[in-house]
Amino acid sequence: MEESSSTYRSSGAPLPVPRPVRRRFPGLPSQIAYARRFVARQLATSPELTTATLLTSELATNAVTHSASGHETGKFEVCVQHAPGWARVEVRDLGNMTEAPQPQHRDPYDTAEHGRGLDLVEALSSKWGTEPRRDGRGRQVWFELVWDGDDRESDQPG
Repeated sequence: MEESSSTYRSSGAPLPVPRPVRRRFPGLPSQIAYARRFVARQLATSPELTTATLLTSELATNAVTHSASGHETGKFEVCVQHAPGWARVEVRDLGNMTEAPQPQHRDPYDTAEHGRGLDLVEALSSKWGTEPRRDGRGRQVWFELVWDGDDRESDQPG
């Protein structure tokens, strides 16, 4: 995994990045809301919570709509990893597309209902990408969010 600049202490020593938390969902449109809630629980104290849940929704929708994950017995997996000032969310699908997903860069006045999900991911994330899954069974699309300071929880007097 690439290291984000926010994963370093001021002394230059790397901060430990917690192990990712994963959950698998049936490849049904109704499960997209559950994927958002899963991410919301993991990032509850993040100032980027709204952005993370929106982008998760976009990637989960793509998995269900454009991959074998949306077929009868399909599944998709969401993986969340975070540290103070940084989060990474991956959506892993079962694949079947011949080329990697790409933003459409639609005209802002285009009234089509579909085709803007990856444009949002590109615009709102600190970085994002797509790659084949390590197990060879599909692809993963991920985004990272970086923000200044710690999560809200640590800002409260204690």
